[in-house]
Amino acid sequence: MPMTSTLTAPATRPLPSRAGETVLGVDTHRDLHAAAALSSLGAVLGTAAFPATAAGYRQLLEWACQFGPVSRAGVEGTGSYGAGLCRYLLAQRIEVIDVNRPDRAARRRNGKSDPLDAQEAARAVLNGRARVQAKTDDGPVQSARMFKLAKDSAVKARTQAINQLKAIVVTADPVLRDELAGLSNSALFRTCARFGGIEEDDGAGQDVLQATRITLCLLAQRIEQLTEQIRALDQRLSRLVEHHFPQLLAPVGIGPDSAATLMIAMGDNPGRLHSEASFAALCGVSPIEHSSGRERCWRLNRGGDRQANSALHRIVHARLRYDPRTRAYYERRIAEGKTRREIVRCLKRYVAREFFHLVRPESTFREVV
Repeated sequence: MPMTSTLTAPATRPLPSRAGETVLGVDTHRDLHAAAALSSLGAVLGTAAFPATAAGYRQLLEWACQFGPVSRAGVEGTGSYGAGLCRYLLAQRIEVIDVNRPDRAARRRNGKSDPLDAQEAARAVLNGRARVQAKTDDGPVQSARMFKLAKDSAVKARTQAINQLKAIVVTADPVLRDELAGLSNSALFRTCARFGGIEEDDGAGQDVLQATRITLCLLAQRIEQLTEQIRALDQRLSRLVEHHFPQLLAPVGIGPDSAATLMIAMGDNPGRLHSEASFAALCGVSPIEHSSGRERCWRLNRGGDRQANSALHRIVHARLRYDPRTRAYYERRIAEGKTRREIVRCLKRYVAREFFHLVRPESTFREVV
């Protein structure tokens, strides 16, 4: 899709090496972490494996420090198996770089093993292929992530229960179906939750109608319980965002849920993102150049955090409905020949820029929309 932006990805430069420095690389697993220590020139100083425990983390760092001072570590899976090690290394004032797994070409060329993956993680730090600092996960954003995780799980379970209840009603006995026909969702759930006969039922000799009423009652009660959980988690998220990030709720269209989702993408240490362009790339709203010969065009970025991308999408659609400035921008771009889809993509990019500078007000911000 042609775009009007002229953004291009900066060339990757290796971070400056420090004389005598030992760079640590770790390939993380559930029970064991494979570690490799490399010199500042890329020579392998040693490899070893350590248990994924608090004692194992201490042993790993002590082992690496015997080769020289360690100030940087490339760790795979900082958000999963490597989360505990990442927090420990950060507490020891070691810069932790989030490393993606080696590409397939490198694995076909060099082979695959845990020590080799650990060496590749350290080399990714040395040559600058990996530059993004890991999230600290030790503040209010991590608390919001826990609440959001529980809420999303409850929403998914409630949706499944609602679909099952409605499917049962469709195939139920005509008398029962007529009794429930025409009810709104809330009235349907309340009516089904009042169906009795569960406690006194012995499980033997019951007819299909009684089994159907019992199942509808259980599903309706489950829906009510999950609804209460979702409401309570929404309140917790709202209080957390209002207390720690009140400036995020001032712009039109940004609610507590969207603000929490975008903050989860940034992490508790937003300083790890050096520019608003890096945050846009993280959210998958930065155009990717797709040029060849004389043709200059950009394509849609389908990478990044899709939850953050969805939050930006919701914010844009809320502004298209309620924000006069966004409506004026939309009308102007329509007159220029842009499609609604292209305009929404541009607006998502602008919202990402605005959100970044709300979190990091020390950065220079030129308002666009």
